[in-house]
Amino acid sequence: MITTCPTCRVQITSNIRNLQMEKVASSVYFPCKYSILGCKTQLLYQDKPGHEEACTHKPYICPCPGTSCKWQGPIDQVMPHLMSQHKSITTLEGEDIVFLATDINLSGAVDWVMIQSCFSHHFMLVLEKQEKNGRQQFYAVVQIIGSEKQAENFIYRLELSGHKRRLVWEATPKSIHDGVQTAINTNDCLVFDTTLAQRFSENGNLGINVTICPV
Repeated sequence: MITTCPTCRVQITSNIRNLQMEKVASSVYFPCKYSILGCKTQLLYQDKPGHEEACTHKPYICPCPGTSCKWQGPIDQVMPHLMSQHKSITTLEGEDIVFLATDINLSGAVDWVMIQSCFSHHFMLVLEKQEKNGRQQFYAVVQIIGSEKQAENFIYRLELSGHKRRLVWEATPKSIHDGVQTAINTNDCLVFDTTLAQRFSENGNLGINVTICPV
């Protein structure tokens, strides 16, 4: 940053761009700031922000909703972290399972979480109960514990059924990099209200059929 005028030597109080250095930087390749975590990509200066925002070597934060966990680390350490620090999360094997959310009539904001393991990947199933626009709403979404590119290889299907009714949602999983709240804010998930939840529940428990398919 230039602090004095090169001609009159008067101090400059605002930030002045160094166009000569910017020109030099525009032709030089720089390592990704996550190179220490394994990224080998070399980028032009102007391309660094976009790459680093989506870099697969970027540290993952703990994906467990409803907690104040501050953990972050590489993708291969996410599952060990969840298993050791969030032991209440159940893991089920198979591409077709039932995600059972118990006590859905609890008041306030509530989260239900489960891990589904299939096709050599782990998927986090999340059901959140929130108040939105003055109404209690349920939001169900599946995230892959992996990158957006890996997520594109799968489709998930959520199904509520019972009493001669059926509600189905099908979509591409989100990456845990995106976070559950992103899907909720854009309604890119299965959304239903308490009335529908009651119709499909039994004794306050709601079973959601979850199917993961490769594409």
